[in-house]
Amino acid sequence: MAESGNTTTIIGADTHISGEMRFGNSAKILGTFEGKITAKGELQVAEGATCRATVDATDVVIDGVHEGDVNAKERVQLNPKARMAGDLVAAKLVVAEGASFVGHCTVGPDAPKSGGKRDEGVVEVKTGEPGKAAPKQAEPAGAGRK
Repeated sequence: MAESGNTTTIIGADTHISGEMRFGNSAKILGTFEGKITAKGELQVAEGATCRATVDATDVVIDGVHEGDVNAKERVQLNPKARMAGDLVAAKLVVAEGASFVGHCTVGPDAPKSGGKRDEGVVEVKTGEPGKAAPKQAEPAGAGRK
C-alpha cells in the first residue's frame, strides 16, 4: 500500500496542459503548463520546462521558464538557468547568479499576507538589465518623515 505522506505530482516532459491545477502536496513540471496552479506544497519548474501561469504555492523553485505572477507563502528560489517574467510576492527570495527576473518583487515576512501591497517594512525591489543602472528602490512608508 502506498503512503499518502509527501507525494509529488509530475507533469512529464512530453506533456502540454492548459487549465487549472490544484495540488494538495507538491508538483514538478517537466513539460509545459498554461493556466493557474494552486499548490499547498512546493511547485518546481524544471530545467527545460515552460510554465505560463498564475501560481499560488507554499514554495516555488524555478530552473526553467516561468511567465506569470507567483505568490509564495514561504519562499521563491530562482536557480542559475531560471527565466521568470511576472510579479513575485514571497516571504523569502533566493536568486542564483545567472537567473533572469523581469517584474515587480515584494519580499518580506508580511508580503504574502499583504498580497503584494506595500506595507511599512516591506520594500519593493526592482531589477534592471545587466549593465544598466537599477531604478531607485522604493522607501518604506514613513521613511524620511520627522
